[in-house]
Amino acid sequence: MFANIQSAIGYSWAAVGLVWLAGLPFARRTVRSQPNGARFFHLAVAMLGFFLLGSRYFDDGWLGARFLAANQPIQAAGLVITIAGCLVAIWARVTLGRNWSGRATVKAGHRLVVAGPYAFARHPIYSGLLMASVGTGLATGKVRCILGVVLIVLALAIKMSQEERLMLQTFPEAYPSYRRRVKALIPGVF
Repeated sequence: MFANIQSAIGYSWAAVGLVWLAGLPFARRTVRSQPNGARFFHLAVAMLGFFLLGSRYFDDGWLGARFLAANQPIQAAGLVITIAGCLVAIWARVTLGRNWSGRATVKAGHRLVVAGPYAFARHPIYSGLLMASVGTGLATGKVRCILGVVLIVLALAIKMSQEERLMLQTFPEAYPSYRRRVKALIPGVF
């Protein structure tokens, strides 16, 4: 059963990747973006986090130790959370449309998107990715997953701060109001 759950988790993450790749050619031209240093740092941290979360490379050492006993209900719950998170991220990515970029940017003709999942969270792609990461960690139950999720949170916090700065500069009247109405990641909480 565990192998089937892990396969389904892998397919869920692959679906996110395919949606990202399919949308690349349709993104608008970038006008401004985050500094390269911040970009490379957040990417390196994120890649390490996702590697720890999804790779079995570290399963032989202390990082491969279980923090959670392997049982079907917990693994199934992790799968459901992973799928839900991936679906939220995909919904947010599709809603963002041509404004999307893999880096914090302002696009030519950029518009402030406040509909769909953006009515509930300012960064719903990150909300979905974090939810999916927690679900994957729960289903896997290894110490490496805890460290991976922590690194993913750090990477997304870095990128989110860059995006917030760009949106405040680009939409000096509309974004502060949006920011007061809508929480960053968790509706009504944070």
